[in-house]
Amino acid sequence: TIGKVTAIDLDRNSYMGRVTMLLDDAVDNLPADSTASILTAGLLGEKYIGISVGGEEELLRDGGTIHDTQSSLVLEDLIGKFLLNSVNKDQAN
Repeated sequence: TIGKVTAIDLDRNSYMGRVTMLLDDAVDNLPADSTASILTAGLLGEKYIGISVGGEEELLRDGGTIHDTQSSLVLEDLIGKFLLNSVNKDQAN
């Protein structure tokens, strides 16, 4: 854990979600091209933000923005696709 989410809101111009995070002071070396993904911890579905470190020399500054993001996988959707695929295979046999 390197920080916490402090706010989640909607950008009314782009209709995109916006997450504000407070990172620990020790994390002062994230490259500007780092990416953020919403991930799930365990079967209970607790969400967290994973940051994949980029390779640029320019660092993400205080108040900076991570533009390359990935939304979370919805566990229910994955289960539904798996079940539908199983039913389709059974019907084909």
